[in-house]
Amino acid sequence: MKKLLVIAILFFSIHSQSQTYVKVNALTALVAVPNIGIETSIGKKSTFQFDILVSPWKSINGLPYEFLTIIPEYRYFFKEKYNGFYAGAHIGGSLYKVSKGIHSKFNQYENGFGYMIGATIGYQKKINNKFILDCFLGGGSHQGFYKGYYVGTNERYDKAKDYNKSGEWLPYRGGVMISYKLN
Repeated sequence: MKKLLVIAILFFSIHSQSQTYVKVNALTALVAVPNIGIETSIGKKSTFQFDILVSPWKSINGLPYEFLTIIPEYRYFFKEKYNGFYAGAHIGGSLYKVSKGIHSKFNQYENGFGYMIGATIGYQKKINNKFILDCFLGGGSHQGFYKGYYVGTNERYDKAKDYNKSGEWLPYRGGVMISYKLN
């Protein structure tokens, strides 16, 4: 799966005949959870962004804390692309194996997958002809399908026959992306 993701990112950056930026989220990098992306022009005032957020940690304090989100997003800029306010729409997916908390009093975790449909608002500021800052916040509906287990024994704590289902409306993405122009 990781190889497919790398190939997809390379494909978009190599075959794009327009402005393309590679991006790193400075805020998630501070907590060692990489959020990387690529954004490319698809119109006079629109771009397409593809980003991933992944936790490299198998556990925190002995509790599972692994996740991966993949979000492709269409963005419309009100002024001009890569400059000023924008609104975006996305559909994404997630895989996770996470505890309800990071403290030892929580001895349960969920192992599952989900999808999200939502929107993003943001503002991009050109620093120079190669760098842009992208401040954004996004959210929407996340629909999750998971199985609940006890840490240590890996026995199910839930009563669901197959998967539990959970749906929430919430903010699930945000930060400050540092963007570098490839071409």
